[in-house]
Amino acid sequence: IIPPSITIWEAAAPPQSQGFMLVGTLFIIPFILCYTFWSYYVFRGKVTHEDGYH
Repeated sequence: IIPPSITIWEAAAPPQSQGFMLVGTLFIIPFILCYTFWSYYVFRGKVTHEDGYH
């Protein structure tokens, strides 16, 4: 529980930490999106009864 006397600016991480996380996020998110789109592409289409598990 955060006391009401703490402002959002006092509770925030230092600007250096936020910048580090921003740079990391900008590099990681495109890889996650590309991998997700690739996996949807690879597993597209319906599975027939003969190809599925019995």
